[in-house]
Amino acid sequence: MAEQRTVDLRRSALFRDLGRRELAQVGRSMGRRRFPAGTTIVVEGEIGTGFFMVRSGRAQVVAGGERIRTLWPGDHFGEIALILETPRTATVTAVTDVECDTLTSWDFRRLVETNADFAWRVMVAMGRRLLTHGQPGDG
Repeated sequence: MAEQRTVDLRRSALFRDLGRRELAQVGRSMGRRRFPAGTTIVVEGEIGTGFFMVRSGRAQVVAGGERIRTLWPGDHFGEIALILETPRTATVTAVTDVECDTLTSWDFRRLVETNADFAWRVMVAMGRRLLTHGQPGDG
């Protein structure tokens, strides 16, 4: 399972620039959650403390009552919650059964504090995402 998680992380824009060792560290820190179709995964306005990467299924992102986008396997949301415990910027709902790899803010912080190269590469990826999307469209 750890090897597959590393492959999946490499597909994510947030982690694709990491080396094999860093990807393995992230993979070992992640959990896994399943959400039946129709389940609200995160709620706009609620405090977030975790990151989600879609492994399978499809989810809908809604912000301010407006549909923003659809998430597919390899997409992720909740990256802001890795750094700041702030209200979610969107609601994410499972359209089909969804399986996600998850990373808590405290596990992410441990990775950042122990590896400066990891921290820099993830910051660059987040910066790129902000430039191309205007804001992370996650929740």
